[in-house]
Amino acid sequence: MEGTQPVSASLATRRWQDHVLAGAFVVLWCSGYPAAKIAVQHGGAFTLLAWRFALAAAVFALLAIVGRAERPTRACIMHSVVVGVLSLAISFGGVYTGLRLGVSSGISALIIGAMPLSTALCATVVGERLAWRQWAGLALGFVGVALVLDGRLGSGSGTVAGYAAAVAGLFSLSIGTLYQKRHSVKMDLRVGLAVQHLAALVVMLPLAALAEHFAADWSGAYAGALAWLVLVNAVGGFALFFVLLRRGAATDVAALFYLMPPIAAVMSFFVLGERLTLPMLPGFALVVAGVWLGTRNGT
Repeated sequence: MEGTQPVSASLATRRWQDHVLAGAFVVLWCSGYPAAKIAVQHGGAFTLLAWRFALAAAVFALLAIVGRAERPTRACIMHSVVVGVLSLAISFGGVYTGLRLGVSSGISALIIGAMPLSTALCATVVGERLAWRQWAGLALGFVGVALVLDGRLGSGSGTVAGYAAAVAGLFSLSIGTLYQKRHSVKMDLRVGLAVQHLAALVVMLPLAALAEHFAADWSGAYAGALAWLVLVNAVGGFALFFVLLRRGAATDVAALFYLMPPIAAVMSFFVLGERLTLPMLPGFALVVAGVWLGTRNGT
């Protein structure tokens, strides 16, 4: 019995560390929403994304070079390009456009947080059947979003175009996820992320140049938010996620994924002063419950 106590203590310590790391990942990831909201108040959404994709691609490429990552095949590169366009360029383009058009960062996080449900819905288009739990989750998520958005359009908190852009970003992310699932490739993650960000940059550059003329005031708030989005939200978030994968603790992140929308909303309340009205609270709870139910195993 005495020999098992150090082992149990070691396992308990490791589990505690996994929970802390997973919580840190979720906080870093959610922090991207208020940071992006701050940045788009000082420059164009496409311009911000062009800088984000360029800087992140440079960091991931440098990490791949320093780590002497294996050179990918042409097929791997092409699949990564498609994923980069769908999951980064169009998805973030939609979300950041929504933020620019007045959608709150909390609601943006709520919309993207429903990604498992929208992915399941998109899967039906290619012939996959949904279990009853997934349909129930979709229904709960829809009611929750309706509660959160109730009265927001009439109050000037975002426009129809802004919400439409955010939803378009959500479904682009879902399609990109399905594509990546169907065309999974063995590729160094650093190389894959560099290629994906470069592909997204190619899409975003002409939009930033023609639609916004690279609009940015380069104030301290803009530069600070951009640095946070690249170094903390993107690179730091992915680094923590990779650490969790190596430790076999990805399930801790999956469990906390359901809390991302309310966490982002609370962050936005304190950082940006965004309102949390009474009807929004049960709406957030229903979306979280819907995502949880819709991603449960079994029929």
